[in-house]
Amino acid sequence: MQRIYLDNNATTIVDPKVKEAMEPFICQMYGNPNSLHSFGTETHPYMKLAFDRLYAGINASDDDDIIITSCATEGNNTVLKGIYYQIINGGKKNQVITTQVEHPCVAQSCKFLETLGADVIYLPVNRDGVVDADFLGEYIDPDRTALVSIMWANNETGLIFPIRELAALCRENGVLFHTDAVQAIGKLKVDVHEAPVDFLTFSAHKFHGMKGVGGLYIRNGVKISPLLHGGEQMGGKRAGTVNTAALIGMGLAMELASENLEYEINEVKRLRDKLEDAILTVKGTGVIGNREIRTPNTILASIKGVEGEALIWDLNKNGIAASTGSACASESLESNPTFVAMGIDNELAHTGIRLSLSRFTTENEIDIVISILTKSIERLREISFSSI
Repeated sequence: MQRIYLDNNATTIVDPKVKEAMEPFICQMYGNPNSLHSFGTETHPYMKLAFDRLYAGINASDDDDIIITSCATEGNNTVLKGIYYQIINGGKKNQVITTQVEHPCVAQSCKFLETLGADVIYLPVNRDGVVDADFLGEYIDPDRTALVSIMWANNETGLIFPIRELAALCRENGVLFHTDAVQAIGKLKVDVHEAPVDFLTFSAHKFHGMKGVGGLYIRNGVKISPLLHGGEQMGGKRAGTVNTAALIGMGLAMELASENLEYEINEVKRLRDKLEDAILTVKGTGVIGNREIRTPNTILASIKGVEGEALIWDLNKNGIAASTGSACASESLESNPTFVAMGIDNELAHTGIRLSLSRFTTENEIDIVISILTKSIERLREISFSSI
């Protein structure tokens, strides 16, 4: 049975070129890069190349910082908790603004900050599923707001937030702005000069790098308290020995993502739209969010009369990997926050299925998925109807 992977918003395959680039740093050039002997120092030119690729990938200035982390969850925690200890704790600015549809690592970090006394505002999204600058402007208080944290693209719907306008508004009001760009890198143009963010986080495994490595961009001149102490790595901003092989792989993965951006925007989107159009021909189906303001690889479909988890398991039996939403919240029994924030009723929320493509997805795979998916929907509806 052919296996087809359509859960790329959860993680992606490591590009074979990335794997090849990493291999020498596992068993050959394996020295600690902070050591003074040749085993350590021989890694430095390769690490510099990786950093150059990361900086180029998001158009960061040489004066800015990119801190290597274990993942975007660590980066997001670093920003939110670091700003608390840097600015909020005992200070005049005690407010954080975020949205109701953020990834759990942001949402739960904000809940933690509330236990420490921070005032957190969770903005609802509009009918398009995003927050615009005019709405954010109603809540920003230059005297009280320390940080605004809003994702670049939603991990479940793929809906794209107007980060350039949101960041510019914060800059005008002297408020720091952070964006979780995990679902944007490799799918959209991400430029930290065009969108004047102060912090930006990403994970390599979302753009065909390894799991367990990510990055935190910090604009030049912005101060933040580190989350991890115990070493002078990353200029004292993040202690701990860098995963050299994973860093080098992430740098190449970023470069390849940039090189393949047009393919993603055009060809991956074409395959996404082909699959989406086929789903919409089935009675009682719908897709959340206008496809023109979604990442080019993402579909969050609702299918009436079919439980989302039942459909996921049926597809899995046929070799197709999909999901009902965020992998980091897959075991939660609470209502999907994206559906709740968009005002989608709970019954419809239970029918959601997320299909996310990558540049490795083929047309033949999409044709197979269309055939199997439509048959699965019909079969599960028959079972549901017969059980009534």
